Amino acid sequence: QVQLVESGGGLVQAGGSLRLSCAASRRTFSSYAMGWFRQAPGKEREFVAAINWSGRTTGYADSVKGRFTISRDNAKNTVYLQMNSLKPEDTAVYYCAASSGGYSERARTYDYWGQGTQVTVSS
Repeated sequence: QVQLVESGGGLVQAGGSLRLSCAASRRTFSSYAMGWFRQAPGKEREFVAAINWSGRTTGYADSVKGRFTISRDNAKNTVYLQMNSLKPEDTAVYYCAASSGGYSERARTYDYWGQGTQVTVSS
């Protein structure tokens, strides 16, 4: 089992920045690919960003490319999502997830999920 705890969400004005963190419970964190997903009210959960176990491979949804950066610190069992130039359409609950099957941008391939953290961007 891997427990994931997100933090760093909040209310920010359009154009502002937030950094989300996701702390994992297991020392084998470095063997998991990690991803960030989000779900806005009335919408399906969507892919935001992913990173492989070493951090050398990353991927982003087109809607956040150039504004968001995913990174990880395996020594701290933590993955981050730096969000810059935030827009009202970025408002959602953000979830981190862990995949034992390697890098993926598909939610159904992730084994473990955090409880989510709310990000609200005001216009």
